[in-house]
Formats: sequence, C-alpha cells, structure tokens
Amino acid sequence: MRIGVSTWCLLDRTLGEALECLSSRVKEVEILSDASHDLLHAGVDCCSSFDLRYSVHAPVTDLNIASCRERVREVSLDILEEVCERAAVIDASCVVVHPGFMPWMELRERSLACLHRSLKRLSGVQEEQGIRIAVENMGSWEVCHFRDTSLLPAIRELGLGFCLDIGHAHINGALEEFLHLAEPDHVHVHDNHGREDDHLAPGEGGIDFNRIAVALPAGVPWIEEVHDLRACDSGLLHLSRLHSERDRRHTGRYP
Repeated sequence: MRIGVSTWCLLDRTLGEALECLSSRVKEVEILSDASHDLLHAGVDCCSSFDLRYSVHAPVTDLNIASCRERVREVSLDILEEVCERAAVIDASCVVVHPGFMPWMELRERSLACLHRSLKRLSGVQEEQGIRIAVENMGSWEVCHFRDTSLLPAIRELGLGFCLDIGHAHINGALEEFLHLAEPDHVHVHDNHGREDDHLAPGEGGIDFNRIAVALPAGVPWIEEVHDLRACDSGLLHLSRLHSERDRRHTGRYP
C-alpha cells in the first residue's frame, strides 16, 4: 500500500509549510490546488525541496466542466489544462478532477452531454501533457454527476484514469459496485457513517477498510483526505496498522 496525504488538512499554511510538515509523515502527497495551495498562484518551486512523490487535485471551486454555459465550461477546461501543465513540471503521478454538476435537475441530460464533451477534451490534454487525468466519483448531492458507476465506461473508453473516492461511494451506497467493476488508478481515503460526507479519519466511521484493502489492486496510491492534522495523524495510524496486517497475511506470518 502506498499511503499519502492531501494538503487539504493544512490549507491554513503556505504550500511550502504544508509540504515540510507532511514530509515527516509520508512519502506521497496530493496537492489540493486551491486556496493557498493553488499551483497557478503559489507556483511549484517549493516542491523540489522535498523528497516526495506528488499527485495534484485540480481546483474544486469556481469550475464546472459539466456547465451548460459554454463559456463557463471552456474556461473551466482552460484552467484544468494549466493545472496539468504545472503538475507535469513536478512529475505528478496524476491530476484528479471533479466531473462537475448540473445547476438544475431539469438540465440533467443537457449537462451530462456537456460533461461528455469535456471528458473528450481532457483525454486530449492527458495525451498532450503526458500526465494521467483521473476523474473522481462524487458525493451525495443530487446535482453532482458520477455518483454511481454509470460513467465508468465512457471514462475508460477515452483512456482517462479513475479516482475512487471511498467515502463518496459509501454514502451513495455504491461502494460494493465500484469495488466489483472498477480498477482505480488512484484512491481517496476518508470515513463516514453512511449519511454525510464527513471526511473523518479512517477508523472513525463505519467503513471497513480491511475488506477494501483486499479488494483493491496492490500499488495504487491511497491518499488520505481529511480536514485537519489531528485527523491526518489518527488516520495514518489506522492505515499503517492495516498495512502491517496485510503484510503479515501475505507473508504467512498472520495467525
């Protein structure tokens, strides 16, 4: 298991400060390119100061690649392309993107058609930039696209990557289906009790991560996505114990 952490838990610090803090805990960090860590403003110069493997989460605010307003959709894609350029500079393993949302339920089909056009363009960006783009399944808000596995075939047909968000799949009652059908390129790890998108530390909700560890391919990065450093440390402890148990099973040293 490759265990890493999102910089989300340290958005109150500069990107350099966040990376310094996390580098003492993990070898893999996902930069949430938003707020004070926005790579289009904070830059990437500080990243080379640390012995870390990187992934990048594209901005989650002010973008909608499923927008029915063409100018909004195009600008959103332009920004994502710029983020991919910055991510390529730091040799990030992938860029995680949200699939967007419909502003009104009545616009569902129109918005979904816009999303498919955006995914096609992102497939081109992935090829041009030489960096993997992974589309993330979303939470329980009805306006969000990709809450179940129905979008997976289109994502794979275009050659795009898939980021399995375990917490999101759990609250949508779709975790079993995702584990059965999908082989994710990237995993977001956080816990909840099946009702709200709490982003609790792994082990503090109702998700059985032991079972998930067995179901997912080995070598896929598990990126912890929690609100603060306390939850980060609690979750890392839980995941490290899980990792040790899995190793013991594989080596035959487990009772």
